[in-house]
Amino acid sequence: MAADGSTSIPLPRPFLKWVGGKRQLLPALLPHTPSRFGRYHEPFLGGGALFFNLRPARSVLADTNARLVRTWKGVRDSVEDVIALLRAYPHDRVFFQQLREAAVDERTDAEVAAWFIYLNRTGFNGLYRVNRQNRFNVPFGSYTNPTICDAEGLRIASAALADTELHVEDFGAVLHRAEPGDFVYFDPPYVPLTATSSFTAYTAGGFGMGEQARLRDTARTLKERGVHVVLSNSSAPAVYELYADGFARTPVAASRAINCDPTKRGPVTELILA
Repeated sequence: MAADGSTSIPLPRPFLKWVGGKRQLLPALLPHTPSRFGRYHEPFLGGGALFFNLRPARSVLADTNARLVRTWKGVRDSVEDVIALLRAYPHDRVFFQQLREAAVDERTDAEVAAWFIYLNRTGFNGLYRVNRQNRFNVPFGSYTNPTICDAEGLRIASAALADTELHVEDFGAVLHRAEPGDFVYFDPPYVPLTATSSFTAYTAGGFGMGEQARLRDTARTLKERGVHVVLSNSSAPAVYELYADGFARTPVAASRAINCDPTKRGPVTELILA
């Protein structure tokens, strides 16, 4: 209950841990978001921190990772089934290995969602990584008692997603959907700061510099059309070069949570581009 005696409504929050998730950067991102806009578009769906913070009335969320999108659909459409499955899943290395090898693409959206959330909560560092055969290959994490099923959080997220469109598609599809006055937020796999820092294997195809340049061109076209556009990326020199013309480049501090060497985890600089 709030201080004035009213009942507070729990706010939705990401139900997945995600490399590069934006919860910590929300204070830096929010000043770049428009106060009013038509539809909200997020073509690189991850944890959805900005979406859940804004709670837009109309939104389209998309990604090329079919399992990720199906997970969001499972939470949106069949949250009680997802919860029931997660409650039955033990925190166990053998079970983790068996579930990791399951032919999940042949199952329902609810089963895909439970598979994805379980592996996300119990796998190493919450990574989602696949090989060229699209097989999930993250090892078992060293957690004592991870929260496998946050039933209340999933129900709140499901309610927030009730009127949201979800699509498996390339980010370029936003060009055919976004209209003047809409808001598009791009949070792509980042250009790596070093040759060994890339975590872009969310889909079997990866995301290289050719795709980064196509993304820049897409963002520029949308801006010229009157669409409000914000992007996030690393502070690699290539990103400064890509967005040298027509974009404001704002450096912000973030913490590096993913590194096999704990001594190399710490603050890094990222860019907000608008």
